[in-house]
Amino acid sequence: MMLRLYAAAATLAVPALRRMLRRRAAGGKEIASRLPEREGLTALPRPAGRLVWVHAASVGETMSVLPVLRELAARGSVLLTTGTVTSAKLAAERLPSGALHQFVPLDVPAWVNRFLDHWRPDAAVFVESELWPNLLRGCDQRGIRRVLLNGRISARSTAHWRRVPGLAHALLGGFSAIHAQSTADAANFRALGAPRVLEWGNLKFFAAPLPVDDTALAALQARLPGPVWLAASTHPGEEALVAAAHQALIAAHPGLVTLIVPRHPERGAEIAALCGNAPRRSQGEAPVPGQIYIADTLGELGLFFRLAPFAFIGNSLAGFGGHNIIEPALLARPVIAGPHLENFTEAAQRLSDARALVRVTDAASLAAAAQTWLTAPEAALEAGARAAACFAEATHLPARLAALALEGAA
Repeated sequence: MMLRLYAAAATLAVPALRRMLRRRAAGGKEIASRLPEREGLTALPRPAGRLVWVHAASVGETMSVLPVLRELAARGSVLLTTGTVTSAKLAAERLPSGALHQFVPLDVPAWVNRFLDHWRPDAAVFVESELWPNLLRGCDQRGIRRVLLNGRISARSTAHWRRVPGLAHALLGGFSAIHAQSTADAANFRALGAPRVLEWGNLKFFAAPLPVDDTALAALQARLPGPVWLAASTHPGEEALVAAAHQALIAAHPGLVTLIVPRHPERGAEIAALCGNAPRRSQGEAPVPGQIYIADTLGELGLFFRLAPFAFIGNSLAGFGGHNIIEPALLARPVIAGPHLENFTEAAQRLSDARALVRVTDAASLAAAAQTWLTAPEAALEAGARAAACFAEATHLPARLAALALEGAA
């Protein structure tokens, strides 16, 4: 009954959803020419033969599942859907040859049906926590086997779902397998009655190091003769704290360059103004010794992790949940973060145990943490080596998860 009511409500909301999509397109949060995809329409033909559909919500999920996509693409056709403009741009740059990208349709029954009837996937792979009832129900109605990879569910969400056990069973019970990203997540899925929960390790721990353009790296290194540190994936409120830390550090390190890579590059002009008209990479400007540099481009985080000996990771100080602290660790960079790493609890514990993660609470403690590694670069190198060792497990997981996705597919 709840699923039927939800489906009816989604159908009634169609006019409002179309207005919302147009507003988002006007604001740069959708691609106007691709809005039909949000209603399940496409100009692309379905590839012949077996097709595996993988859905990842945004950039973080897309990055984590790329190794699995490569494994799947080596074995047949793959369709990736995402829901954000930045993830679409990432897909255009990083998808393996032959893989296709579409925006996921909004969870309206008619739009979902149009999407599924066109693409007719042989298997549906959902990443982390993307549980859209009409999409899942549409798969079940067509006999499309569905799998959840790197699934996560908090204790709070588990408590909410336990109040509606029938709905939880309808959504989770239809997965032929749920690969949980941690022991705690696995326990939560089992508490909700999920029938087959696997604990094979966190896919984010097995990601390949972020790529880099060696020419761009050499050019920037020539522009950065003095000390440098990085604030990556920052959110509103955090840039002001980073700027204050920069000012606190500049007396001891006159040529210091503080790199800020905002989570959303379109905020570059706003952040540059906040930081005293700091130069911006998107405008072709070069870093200036003693100043903050705004790296407001997409897909270059691997470049900036390699330029700096350590990194502060955003959405952890002024935000909530944190961003990927494993990416710098894989490149042997120790990490500074705020108190909010709820989305990376297990990774944070590993790094803390290895003395490769420093937690801060404000601009003063951020400056103090940066000062420690700026004045003792050899200590930063040692901490970076310990960080990399935290995630040096075997690299078999992407292939194993690809095989899981293909189980029973024709």
